[in-house]
Parts: sequence; C-alpha cells; structure tokens
Amino acid sequence: MKYLLFTIPMLALLAGCQENGLQADAYGNFEADELIVSAEANGQILELHLEEGQVLEPGRQVGRIDSVQLILKKEQLQAAIRAVAAKSPAISAQLAVFEKQLNTSREQLKALQREKTRVENLIKSDAATPKQLDDLNDQITIVERQMEVILEQRSATDASLSTQKGGLLAEILPLEKQIAQLDDQIEKCRIVNPAAGTVLSTYAEAGEVAAFGKPLYKIADLRNMTLRAYVAGDQLGNIQLGQKVRVAIDAPDGGSTEFSGKITWISSEAEFTPKIVQTKEERVNLVYAVKVVVANDGRLKIGMPGELRWTEAATE
Repeated sequence: MKYLLFTIPMLALLAGCQENGLQADAYGNFEADELIVSAEANGQILELHLEEGQVLEPGRQVGRIDSVQLILKKEQLQAAIRAVAAKSPAISAQLAVFEKQLNTSREQLKALQREKTRVENLIKSDAATPKQLDDLNDQITIVERQMEVILEQRSATDASLSTQKGGLLAEILPLEKQIAQLDDQIEKCRIVNPAAGTVLSTYAEAGEVAAFGKPLYKIADLRNMTLRAYVAGDQLGNIQLGQKVRVAIDAPDGGSTEFSGKITWISSEAEFTPKIVQTKEERVNLVYAVKVVVANDGRLKIGMPGELRWTEAATE
C-alpha cells in the first residue's frame, strides 16, 4: 500500500488529541510493505497450510503443487541418457587388444636381440655364420615394422572411438540440460515462504488448480510499521532524516498511546493536500509526505490513523 489517504477516524483522532490538550505536528496512516506470493508452477495444489494472522519465517514450506508429471518426464529423460550411454564404445577394452599385441612383439624383439648378441659372439669365435646374423636382423626388422603397424592401428582406433564417444556425449548434454530444467520446475512446486511476516489474506486452498502467477496469499512484516504523514512546506525545516519523533494513536480511554519512531524518508516533491480530510480552502495547499518507522508491539494495524509529533521529541 504505497499511498494511504486520511480517513474519518483521522478526524476523530485529531479531535481527541485537541481535547486532551495535545498538539500534533502531522497526521497520517500506518502502512506496511505487503508481498503477494504467487504460484511458480502449474498443477493441483496438494497442500497449503496457511491461516490469516499466521506468522511465517522465510524459507518455510507452506504448501506443495502436484509434480508427478514432471517427475515422470525426468525419469524418461534419465532412461534416454542410459540408453545413449549404453552405445558408448569401451575404448579402454578395445585398445587393450593392441596393447597385448605390442607386449607380445616387444617380447619377441627382446628375444631376437638376445639371440643376435649370442650369434655375434659366436661369429667372433667362428662358431656361427654371417648368414645367421643377417637372418636375425631381418626378423628384428619385421617385428619392429609390426610394432609400428600396431601403434598406427591403435592410434586410428583411439581417434575413431573418441569421435564416436564425443558424438554420444553431445546427445547426452541436451538431455542433462532438460533434466536440470525439470529439477528447477519440481523445486518450484514447493510453495516456500519468501520473507518473514504475518499472513494478511489467503487466495487459494488445497485441491484447487494453480497456474503460474496465481496469487496464493499476501504477507507483510508487521514487526515494524510505517506511518505515512504529510507536512506543510514551512515545517520541513523542523525535520530531518534519522530524527527521533513521537507517534500517537487513540487509546480506549479516550486518550492516546505514544510510540517512539524515526523519520526514514522525506518526499522530494510536493503534492496537493489529500482532499478527504481538508476543507475546500486548504485543498490548494501543497504538502510533503514523510515516513516514520515505528516498532510494533501488536497494537498498530495497517490503515490505522496516527499523529506525528516532533516538538519536544527525543533526538539522538
């Protein structure tokens, strides 16, 4: 409630204050920052634990909207991911075959090199012929070429399998993003109170079907109330931001009850005096709106009239 005009009870307050010999410097009405909490999902409201006047803390879950269809769609996407993952090639297993072939060739090469060394020693003692050494060199060359071929085949297979796996991962990524979106939608099926305050009104009940943006309830923090009052231009020099003032409301005995308040805002633009409580001659006067924050002990209500006094008010 951004602009609250004076009401008939304000006149009664003014008369009562004058009868008690009190002089008010300004008059206004109490207001509070109100927040309308709306549904963030579509579906039937399964739970909604709200009562007018109930005090809620931020983060408290107060209800739940049906999310069965969202959960089923998420499970479907998870199954699709598993199906795509099952097509993924076992790269390490297929490359292990080439590794075994390489190990075999390495063992053969070591054996041939040992045999070559033995033959070279025999040739020195004329116990072997050069042809035997040539034959061993040829065998060594063949094994080395075989190893080169195996390495080339392993490299080509690795590249092919990696490309194939990359393509499958590219298919999985959009599915994972869809699941993330569903997780967000499922989370929003929980009706969570966003701010501390008192429930002022409820607009829905369990069993109703909610649509995105449907108002569910209205809440306001009533621990501190704001008196929005109007002062004349020639009074602006008497007030300043942060100034301590006194605020009074009607008491049951015909007197008034005072509260301590602090000015937190002074309008920078003038406006015409609200017509509802002013005489025809005064309606042309320009006034400035001010806001005074007052700690609420439970007696202050939204829309309640109040008077503002800064004369002789305590200051810090």
